[in-house]
Amino acid sequence: MSFTARNGPTLLVLALALAVAGAIAALSLPVGLFPQVAFPRVVVDLDAGSRSAEQTALLLTAPVEQAVRTVPGVQSVRSQSTRGSAQISVDFGWGRDMIAATLLVQAAIAQVVPTLPAGTGYRVRRMDPTVYPIMSFALVPSAGPRGQTPLAADPVALRDLATLQIVPLLSSIAGLARVSVEGGDTAEIEVQTDAHRLATYGLTLADLARTIGDNSVLQAVGQLQDRDKLFLAIADSSPTDAATIGALVVRAGSTGLVRVRDVASVAEGVVPQWVRVTEDTHAAVLLDIYEQPDGNAVSIAAAVRGRLSRFGLPAGVRLVTWYDQSQLVNRSAASVRDAVLIGLVLAALVLMGFLRSWRMTLIACIAVVGTLAVTIIPLELLGMSFNIMTLGGIAAAVGLLIDDVIVMIEHIAREARSREDVLPAAHRFLRPLAGSSLATLIVFVPLGFLSGVTGAFSMALSVTMGSALIVSYAMTALVVPLLARSLVDFTRWHDPGTTGRGWLDRTHGWLLTRLFAQPWLLLPALAVLLAAGWIAYHRVPTGFMPKVDEGGFVMDYYSAPGTSLTETDREMAQVDAMLLAMPELDTFSRRLGTGLGGDLNQSYHGDYFVRLKDSHARSTPVIMADLLAKVKSQVPGIQVDAAQRMEDLIGDLAGAPQPIEVKLFGESTRQLIPVAKAVAAAIGKLAGVVEVHDGVQLAGDALDIRLDPVKVGLEGMTPIMVTQQANDALTGSIATFLVLPTKSVGVRVRIAGAQRLREDSLAALAIRAPDGHIFPLSRVATIAPVIGQPQISRENLQPMIAITGRIQNRGIGAAIADIQNVLAKPGLLPAAMRYTLGGVYQQQQIAFAGLLRVFCAALLAELLLLMFLYGGFLIPLIIMACSILSTVAVFVALWLTGVELNITALMGTTMVVGISTEMAIFYVSEYAALSGMMQPREALRLSSRTRLRPITMTTLAAVLTLLPLSLAIGSGSAVQQPLAIAIIAGLLLQYPLVLLALPVMIGLTLPQPADPA
Repeated sequence: MSFTARNGPTLLVLALALAVAGAIAALSLPVGLFPQVAFPRVVVDLDAGSRSAEQTALLLTAPVEQAVRTVPGVQSVRSQSTRGSAQISVDFGWGRDMIAATLLVQAAIAQVVPTLPAGTGYRVRRMDPTVYPIMSFALVPSAGPRGQTPLAADPVALRDLATLQIVPLLSSIAGLARVSVEGGDTAEIEVQTDAHRLATYGLTLADLARTIGDNSVLQAVGQLQDRDKLFLAIADSSPTDAATIGALVVRAGSTGLVRVRDVASVAEGVVPQWVRVTEDTHAAVLLDIYEQPDGNAVSIAAAVRGRLSRFGLPAGVRLVTWYDQSQLVNRSAASVRDAVLIGLVLAALVLMGFLRSWRMTLIACIAVVGTLAVTIIPLELLGMSFNIMTLGGIAAAVGLLIDDVIVMIEHIAREARSREDVLPAAHRFLRPLAGSSLATLIVFVPLGFLSGVTGAFSMALSVTMGSALIVSYAMTALVVPLLARSLVDFTRWHDPGTTGRGWLDRTHGWLLTRLFAQPWLLLPALAVLLAAGWIAYHRVPTGFMPKVDEGGFVMDYYSAPGTSLTETDREMAQVDAMLLAMPELDTFSRRLGTGLGGDLNQSYHGDYFVRLKDSHARSTPVIMADLLAKVKSQVPGIQVDAAQRMEDLIGDLAGAPQPIEVKLFGESTRQLIPVAKAVAAAIGKLAGVVEVHDGVQLAGDALDIRLDPVKVGLEGMTPIMVTQQANDALTGSIATFLVLPTKSVGVRVRIAGAQRLREDSLAALAIRAPDGHIFPLSRVATIAPVIGQPQISRENLQPMIAITGRIQNRGIGAAIADIQNVLAKPGLLPAAMRYTLGGVYQQQQIAFAGLLRVFCAALLAELLLLMFLYGGFLIPLIIMACSILSTVAVFVALWLTGVELNITALMGTTMVVGISTEMAIFYVSEYAALSGMMQPREALRLSSRTRLRPITMTTLAAVLTLLPLSLAIGSGSAVQQPLAIAIIAGLLLQYPLVLLALPVMIGLTLPQPADPA
């Protein structure tokens, strides 16, 4: 007390300075959708040209798998091999240095690269939220009404506009990592001929390509000094366009010159590609904006929009935004702001209603706002950011902060009769205030030790709320009494609670008297409560992460394996039409042959990103379900599955993109395929299980060109010579590059019409022998179609197929239980096969197990705190029983509201233990103080009556403060909705438990009064 009295002005100035510093820090704190978390996963993409899936798995994937298994900390290696390419997912344990782990993976792969097929390329990606774009735009030709043919535009010019002008324009923005470009065409010069035409001049394709390359020289040949200057001598014979290439001399002799144009056609063309990108059905070029790990998504997005708004687009081109993460972040921040303001207003009304003093109400508001401002400082010092977890933590913390302030203000109002009484009254309340604050704070300590996805996200939440509670205690203990002494004249204002007993006081007194007289009445109430909790626990749906309506979704699609780009594009045009017919649609982009998550490139696989209008009437999950049903019924042969962007992103980062994943293990992929199909058919019949995929991924059809070495030899050739000529004919070879002022353009030499060759035309492909004679490929080879080559999936070197699916209108726990019952049926799985469950369910089980350990640790910590405060074991045990019992209300509330029991709900359940214990500490501390001055039973009654008003005020204020969050008002607020519902439910049950049940239960432990007779 003397410290506060001596340093009152200093403490107030210090609090103001810290609040201002926190407000300034908030302006510079990074802003993003998720906390910056290094997920313990590294993805390796491998490419070795064209070869079968079996050869890829044997020669490419297996050596790399074995190499990365030697990296310290690797827990699991999962791979998928297709024709010529593979993707390997390397999972590490949480808590490892993922930058070092990524470098070790790169080093391990580099050691085996010399043993891999020639020309193998690889890319190693460390998985964190920054591997996905924060903004995406589309450059599209100007068009008429949606769905009509756009004005003509050059795809090469569109891509050049993106790469040569827009990318450099944006690259200097602070915090921006890179800008990637997809779609459009890349220019090249096409030199096309045929073997017969070349044979006329005794040439081959290789001769033509070599001649073009040899005639394209740009090389420094030396230096010379002349007239006091140093000159660099450069030999330059570089062609500049198609005409100069056509004029190059292939052969010169007595018969004259033979130029390139004499044996081939030379024209401008484009690089062959197996990817198509559209925006609202129009061919487009997409630009994806990526942030650095410490970037500020909101400021980056604002800077990008600002520069693009000042950039003059060419006539006939428009820029469309189809994804902007900052909009969701801004809406989430606005929702938090609104929730805090609404909560403060409602809490202020509670204070005004009970104390009828605008000055006391103002003190409470100043304290809460100051606490929130100062809380930003530890977030800044710990290198954290504003994201959906920290923002939600701030909003949820308001309901807890108001408790401390209210009980201190109520205590001062009840005891102070003059300004000199304020600080002594506050000093007497510090012990119960410290105990109650610790009771809430210590539950966040075990939350900080959670691992997995839950730990990654709960850390941000627990640090935010824990920091707020620490600051709140200091603010309540030091600043609130000083403000009360300065702003309130207690000689003129008196506590209205001392004027008489109201209806609440009378009702409470009657109930307490009845229970003291008949304590057995607690038993039927307890039985009803436990029965309701048991029913709710078994009926409440379970989930993993909260579902948030983001106003958009991602939809993956598959046509029949092996389907060409053109045919898949034609089939997906029907889905495009369905999207265009949706009244809620704002815009959509579609990728074919690639995907947002960096999947293996396949001509029959791609994805959509669908952006909805801000004011869509139907919810996003309803729109998704309706679209999927239409596609399934109206577009046969197309498989689709959809997820909201946040769900899809977290699933990709954690390597668990689907809620349901049944991993089958066996001796070979071919043995697993029929069993996987049977399992998928069986679980697809279960209620609520939708979008089931059997996991059998076919790489598509192939043409097996089987060369006969004897026949090849009779033609005077070797198999490698035939293979090289076939490759040059079909794929072509880059002979040289034209170096233009802003870019380089490749010159490709190939057989004319190679893009349009059919299977029978391939057999007639002309091959030229060294002696000059020409023969068809069919003379030395047989060409046989290979139907349905399967992709090869493995986990920890074992063949594996994963059956996946999603859950609709049902909890994940109930759906998985039904799946396990199906898998247990005799005859479905052969004895030699086994299965494990993965996907989101596996992550949920890991999270729930961790949260259960946290819950037990919180109970133990609370018990130790109570024993330290009050000594003995009996009263702490009774308090803990009430706190545990209050968690029953969580399950009932979730069941009644239809909200899933997920990780944020379980976090809220853990917090309920601390909050309930806090409420009990205020009562028991009052009882401990009074029991030394009167009979214990009378002290129990008086303590309950004394604490009735402050506990009512804090409970009502906390409930009203959390109410906006529990109603999920605003974008992003649904993330914290389960937590808010859990805390509100626990508070509403703990309120009667502390004021009625706790006094009676403690009274039962007291000695019976002596009989007056």
